[in-house]
Amino acid sequence: MQRWRGLEDIPQDWGRSVVTIGSYDGVHRGHQLIIGRAVAKARALGVPSVVVTFSPHPSEVVRPGSHPPILAPYDRRAELMAGLGVDALLILPFTAEFSQLSPADFIVKVLVDKLHARAVIEGPNFRFGHRAAGNVDFLRELGATYDYEVEVVDLVERGEAGGGVPFSSTLARRLVAEGDMDGAAEILGRPHRVEGVVVRGAQRGRELGYPTANVETLPHTAIPADGVYAGWLTAGGERMPAAISVGTNLQFDATERTVEAYAIDRVGLDLYGLHVTVDFLAYVRGMAKFESLDGLLEAIADDVKRARTLTDSYDAER
Repeated sequence: MQRWRGLEDIPQDWGRSVVTIGSYDGVHRGHQLIIGRAVAKARALGVPSVVVTFSPHPSEVVRPGSHPPILAPYDRRAELMAGLGVDALLILPFTAEFSQLSPADFIVKVLVDKLHARAVIEGPNFRFGHRAAGNVDFLRELGATYDYEVEVVDLVERGEAGGGVPFSSTLARRLVAEGDMDGAAEILGRPHRVEGVVVRGAQRGRELGYPTANVETLPHTAIPADGVYAGWLTAGGERMPAAISVGTNLQFDATERTVEAYAIDRVGLDLYGLHVTVDFLAYVRGMAKFESLDGLLEAIADDVKRARTLTDSYDAER
């Protein structure tokens, strides 16, 4: 899959294409319907498929300080989109100047002049241009002038998560924030993931016999509610079952909120400075302060046992 950062990266000889536009944070199951339809349409027409997204999130430019928690960074989104068969990803720098583009100018500058859109695939609530004044009706109206068709994907995934409301990034963020990993996974189509670089912490886990990878997560990451979770730590291409702790360390009166993962039954791991990923499978228990060190160690041992059972069961079903 080709990746372009800005309109100037698009090859000058780029021909007709099928385009879909959106933030697509998380590339959840609702997004997958739209992107999948764009890929299928492109193949039927014999042209490439292009996903257009923005960096940073438009809300951060329009309303500074309102950047939503991120379900997946851009590299992860690109990986997921490539898995869906997308041919090219265009990440447009969303600046104050760009935010002033009228819907008509956006269509001409992006869809017509650069991507030579043959078709545009969107959801029914798609909005674009200055003050989000453009919608699918306006997009279709100008399609008659600029020779592209518009297809609206009306299918919306629903499930038990969130009480059966349509799948959305907003709902996924809420469920992650609540620690509902089952609900979040139902929407995303996979366990929720955070990633970052392993940094040195207080090393209390090592002293207790459970050395953890202290992950410095990327800015704006959607981090689950405080608690202990079962999941996986992946480093250097190796995926390891893990017991994961999120929050401040109540036992030692710490104040900094951290994400720490203990790779179960692994000895001598040196992960400092490595970029790792942490996938959250299930909530195990809330954070607690124990009356004694023995009580803490007993709880950690139980956490590890439950995490091992949950991850083994999940992998056995696949």
